[in-house]
Amino acid sequence: QQRRLAAQRGGAETDEETVAVLAQVDDEVARIQSRRQRAHFAEEGRQRRCPVRPERQRPRQRPGETALHGEGLEEVLARGLRLPRYDGLKLGLPARVRLLREWSRQRPDLVHVATEGPLGWTAVTAANKLRIPVSSDFHTNFDHYSGHYGMGWLRQPVAAYLRRFHNRSAVTFVPTAALAAQLSAQGYRSVEVISRGVDTALYSPARRDEALRHAWGVPAGGLAVISVGRLAPEKNLALALRAFAAIRRLRPDARMILVGDGPQRAALARAHPDAVFVGMRHGEDLAAHYASADLFLFPSLTETFGNVTLEAMASGVCPVAYDYAAAAEVIRDLGNGASVACGDEEGFIARAVQMAGADALRAELARAARHSAEAIDWERVNDHFAAALLRVWRVGSGLPVELSEPRPEEA
Repeated sequence: QQRRLAAQRGGAETDEETVAVLAQVDDEVARIQSRRQRAHFAEEGRQRRCPVRPERQRPRQRPGETALHGEGLEEVLARGLRLPRYDGLKLGLPARVRLLREWSRQRPDLVHVATEGPLGWTAVTAANKLRIPVSSDFHTNFDHYSGHYGMGWLRQPVAAYLRRFHNRSAVTFVPTAALAAQLSAQGYRSVEVISRGVDTALYSPARRDEALRHAWGVPAGGLAVISVGRLAPEKNLALALRAFAAIRRLRPDARMILVGDGPQRAALARAHPDAVFVGMRHGEDLAAHYASADLFLFPSLTETFGNVTLEAMASGVCPVAYDYAAAAEVIRDLGNGASVACGDEEGFIARAVQMAGADALRAELARAARHSAEAIDWERVNDHFAAALLRVWRVGSGLPVELSEPRPEEA
């Protein structure tokens, strides 16, 4: 493999250690996952004696932000355009000329694109022009979002753009089998399932904090109901708040805590002055917010996965969600949480009220949720992802695929 790689790069075979270069193009949304994957690839490279040197291209999110170097990563910050109604998030602008120049000078072995905007499009274009194998992640149902912003007429054009975008890569990775089937039926040509994991050391019931519950205004023995995610129309927060209003009629000691920020925050805060809005939280602080809650409500129907479901379950919090995306993969109704048929709003409210009023059942489901999350291991997920990327590189480089390496869905 090392000899073939050296020959493909136009270099002579030497005794020097071969370095595989993985270029990732992404946005801020994919940042946490890619950091975990980089660490995994670095360890894999050490074991295979073929170090992996990841390079990362992403849009600059804040003025004065500097690129990361070291820790096994070389990062390049691209120009970004602020998304309307999302002041904290920028979309990468086209960078075809720069990418062609940089990748011609220092050619990566594989390009993985995890952002579907202009930066991602030009990355796929540059990789194809240079005949570098390229893979992509389907991250966001942007076509589903259009109806929530009064632009339903854009749904079909956006769906067509996404299909064309991903069909220009060798393979599109998705997090669930249901999404893979849906995209295949829509004309996506090569779709593979790479699931998601959860950090069960970070997200843990051990982080429950009574002082935090007191700061929320939850009395002793009271019920803390939590929602985590962007405060935006596509998250269907109106249903979560309707469910909480029904809970409050049964449990006057309940408080609603909303973690996150977004374009709806001001309007929601005015309409629901009794709710607790805590803004964006990260790391151990976010983990403490999860673990200090008693019930997690997640009524979104626009997710590609919904990592927050796994994070709540790992934190030992009983989830209530639609039978969709991550919840469809991991929640067993009344086994380790509560799941409701997609779109059944009254059913969602009824389940939320049931969980709020049944302390013993809710505690039992919370323990089972934690147990389920412990089996969803990031190492196994990243093994699958690394094997899939290696297969894309081999096929794109004209090398045989090793039969000993299973496809992700077969592992």
